[in-house]
Amino acid sequence: MSGHLSILHVDPERGLGGGERQVLGLMRHLAAAGHRQAVACDPGGRLVDEAAKLGIGTRALRVRNHADVLAGRRLARLLASEPYDIVHFHTARAHALVAFLRIKHHPCRVVTRRMDYPLRGGWYARWLYNRGVDAVVAISEGVRAVLVSGGVDPTRIEVIRSGVEVDDFAETDHARASARAALGLDDGVGMIAVIAALEYRKGHDVLLEAAAGIAQPPVHLCFAGEGARAQALRTRADDLGLGDRVTFLGRVDDVRPLLAAADVVAMPSRHEGLGVAALEAMAAGRPVVASDVGGLPEALGPDAGILVRAEDVQALRAALQDVLRDGERSARLGIAARARVRAGFAMAGVAQAMVGVYHRVMAETDGHGAPAS
Repeated sequence: MSGHLSILHVDPERGLGGGERQVLGLMRHLAAAGHRQAVACDPGGRLVDEAAKLGIGTRALRVRNHADVLAGRRLARLLASEPYDIVHFHTARAHALVAFLRIKHHPCRVVTRRMDYPLRGGWYARWLYNRGVDAVVAISEGVRAVLVSGGVDPTRIEVIRSGVEVDDFAETDHARASARAALGLDDGVGMIAVIAALEYRKGHDVLLEAAAGIAQPPVHLCFAGEGARAQALRTRADDLGLGDRVTFLGRVDDVRPLLAAADVVAMPSRHEGLGVAALEAMAAGRPVVASDVGGLPEALGPDAGILVRAEDVQALRAALQDVLRDGERSARLGIAARARVRAGFAMAGVAQAMVGVYHRVMAETDGHGAPAS
């Protein structure tokens, strides 16, 4: 990580989702390496306080939508008034602001793509990725494949997988008894945790269907997250007779106690760029049962979890029962998961790889970020 850089991160989301946690983790390691940083974010969003805890300054940038002319002009003025080597766009709304910036003689531009949805927007979306930035970072091979199928030049894409602070989860096992007591879980109850926004793409409804058919051991579901599907999921849980066996925890800032209490972490997603929640569960030594979509196969690998077909209720139920009933297999999965995440998904490695991208695009553009013709 030689050669200190000046970096402006752009993330206008108000909440603190998995993407924002990745930005914070990246900034923490970049700061430790001596790089100068600021983050352009919503002045009323949670990134303001979280960045301040890291000693990183913020720049007010409220972005209403993908065509916010005023936000684009504010960002252009900011870049004209402060010197940066790199502008790193971390969300789709942030990336759209490229359209309002000068093409030549600007800081080099990098965008991270986290979602595995098909690329929408036709020629304009292709321009944003192929001409509007100097490099594209995909968080998984699954995301890379989606970008390429959407017309993004594969030579412009580098895969840098998401990461976690592995050592932060090292003491999870010691907190298990107190964490389960806090949730009111009796001995012998298999606790299935889901750490995800309550949105359709995360597949909570599929898990409810699967859990309704598990008789032994008795199971309890804990949903950590907020979202538009909260009431619909509560209603469905009641309809399935699971009402008293599902706890909706809402927003959970520190997931370690929840992971300590869990017997298995489920990710029944319909779409998933990579799955930071899976990485956190793996770091905590918890077995993961997940859909075979997006980047989840890359996260779990061949032996650090169980993959099932998305929306396959019976396969999900069978996998969960297997883990809950077979303590030896559960332990083996947990050990393999910890080893895998430590070897390939540490946040320090993410930061080091990202700095490599920053230096490369600066060398390729003489530090002025003019996209190749």
